[in-house]
This record gives sequence, C-alpha cells and structure tokens, in this order.
Amino acid sequence: MSNLDASRSGTFSIGGDLKVNRLGFGAMRITGKGIWGPPADVEEAKRTLARLPEIGVDFVDTAESYGPYISEELIGEVLAPYSKGTIIATKSGLTRTGPDQWHQLARPEFLRQAVTQSLRRLKLEVIDLWQLHRIESVTPRADQFGAIADMQKNGLIRHVGLSEVSVEDIKEAQKYFKVTTVQNMYNLVSRKAEDVLDYCEANGIGFIPWRPIDGGNLAATSVEFKTIMEKHEASASQIALAWMLKRSPVMLPIPGTGSVKHLEENVGAASIVLSDAEFKTLDAVGRQG
Repeated sequence: MSNLDASRSGTFSIGGDLKVNRLGFGAMRITGKGIWGPPADVEEAKRTLARLPEIGVDFVDTAESYGPYISEELIGEVLAPYSKGTIIATKSGLTRTGPDQWHQLARPEFLRQAVTQSLRRLKLEVIDLWQLHRIESVTPRADQFGAIADMQKNGLIRHVGLSEVSVEDIKEAQKYFKVTTVQNMYNLVSRKAEDVLDYCEANGIGFIPWRPIDGGNLAATSVEFKTIMEKHEASASQIALAWMLKRSPVMLPIPGTGSVKHLEENVGAASIVLSDAEFKTLDAVGRQG
C-alpha cells in the first residue's frame, strides 16, 4: 500500500530534541489476554513489531507492566539494535498480580529497579523517554519525583513523562524535572483530559492519548460520521485517528495491536487529510456520542 507512511502524520520533538513521527505504536496488545503473559500468536506479534520501521513508525510506547515484561522483551528481541531515530518509551509505577489486575507502586526502590531492568530487556543504555505510569497515592510525591530526578541526573533516563495526571500534577512534578510528555486517556468521544491537552499544547509538552481509536459506535449511529468515512474510503478507526492528529500539533496517538493487518490500517490514517469543516463536524458528533 503506497499510503503506508507514518511520516505523513507530521513530526513532534519530545523534549525539544527527540524528533518522532506523530503516529506511533502502543505495545500493550502484544501480550496475552488481560495484558498477561505472552500473546496468543507470538510470531504475528513479532511480525507486527518488525513492520514498524518499514512504514515509518519510529515512536514505540510500552511499559514493564505489560505482560508483565513480555512487551519489553519482544521489543528488545525484534527491534534491537534499533533503527536510527527510533524512540522506545517505557513506563513503571504499576505492578501486576494477575490478568487485568493493576496496582500502584512507585516507591523509589521499585522505580529504580524497574528502570534498571527495562534497560536490560529493551537492550538500551539510556531510556529516551521514561514515564511514571501512575502517581502513587501512598508514597510521598516528593519521594517519587525525587527518585525520578535522580535517575535522570545519573543518565539512566533522558526525558520524563507522566500518565493520567491533572494540570496541577504536572506543575508539581515540574519542580523536580521537566515534564516532556503526558499520557492520558483521550479520544473522539472521551474528552475529560481536554484541559490537560490544552495545557500541554501551550507548553510544548507531547500529549500521548491512550485508547485513541475509541469512537464509540459512531460509524453505525451517525450519518455525518459515516459520510466522512465514505468520502475518504476509510475505516472508523482511521477517521478517529485522523481527527486526533488534526486536533493538536502536540498529539502523539499510539494505537496498539498485535496484528500486521490492523497496524497497516492504523498507519493508513496518517494519509487522511480532514477539512476544517469535517473536523468540526466530527468534533460535534464525538461530543454527542
């Protein structure tokens, strides 16, 4: 397919110096059911990862808790040594006790261990973008943020991001380190993080929306949405991603999959150019949906 080129999504420089194509890849789904254990089809997951550099996807987001460890291990196995310009982002701050079970844990010693082990699994000397998966509610924030700042000073991580945070959380963390990315849930029909996105745009912070292609059931319930799909000969997911990319220049969608077919469909969204009128129509339909 000639339109498979993630670079058509435009670029963003994380932290001002890590230039990536804005349409990236989320590596949560290259694991088993409940984000636990290996994927049902390991070879297909490996083929999906191998396809990324071939179609211009140079920003990969993972976490040690995906599997746990499975996602990072597969990325290190398939993609290392990494193509020039490829950025692997990972996270810690959640621990696992079984399928679909997630628990906050961000004590300094846990975070330091997580970074050290992520470096080994990903076969990296420095993690270009490391993100705190959740700000833990029990451990003092000063201890969490201080540990992260120390790891950055020690050269283990280059840039720091946060996940599922408020504007005030970002401002508090900025007292310890520069926040270069924020990863909150956001999509065409879920806009709770609108104020956070606006803050990120105003301050040059990359905004990584998780669950980016959730468009509800708009393809079936909205005539306007379906009309735009048909005009662009695109799927509902592609239209949702195209809207996300147009929404803000700091938007870095990371749709995830363990299938080459679905990966290629997602990357095809980078070539869809919505008009201003189409964007406004989708915006209104999404808010209603």
